[in-house]
Amino acid sequence: MLHWVDYAKIFMSLIVVVNPISAVPIFVTLTARNTEKERKNIARIASISVAVVLVLSAIMGEPVLTLFGVTVASFKVGGAILILLMSISMMHALPSRESQTPEETQEAAQKENIAVVPLAIPLLAGPAAISTTIIYATDRSSPGHLSAVIACCLLVSLITWLALLLAVPARKWLGETGVNIVTRLMGLLLAAVAVEIFTSGLLVLLPGLRGS
Repeated sequence: MLHWVDYAKIFMSLIVVVNPISAVPIFVTLTARNTEKERKNIARIASISVAVVLVLSAIMGEPVLTLFGVTVASFKVGGAILILLMSISMMHALPSRESQTPEETQEAAQKENIAVVPLAIPLLAGPAAISTTIIYATDRSSPGHLSAVIACCLLVSLITWLALLLAVPARKWLGETGVNIVTRLMGLLLAAVAVEIFTSGLLVLLPGLRGS
């Protein structure tokens, strides 16, 4: 297993990539016609869905990569590029097409139940979050490490649930400017995570870079 500081870093990386704060305005908009009880139910189902997706990604990630003959290093490089694209959108305070397209947003406004799709998938637990979870889960081959990563996923889901529960007052308190500032800061941190993952994968694929 890694040091506890490394698992704290994994947890923070997952929080940044899931970024429940960015989902607050969308959650408030999509649930504007719902009652308080219905909003709480949507928040609960969405957070549980996020937990299921991330935990399954952590457990099934390595077998799936093995099935398709993809190395962890190659997946790190590809996943890092996806995460970097998402972080660039976040730094511009724009919705990332990797998480949700405008067409999906328009369709979501017409859905009666938006908890699982599109709120949990792909807005919160999208391709970037799934890729990040797989990358960290495959970093060590031990049950203890996998359990620690799963614990991080569950904690992220818990925080997501709290963020959605407090979405309405948080939206009023932060305002559009506040949400954009937080999103840009998250994007900057996410870019750093992407570069670190990209570098670690590239050093495995091109070991000669270590001596240069």
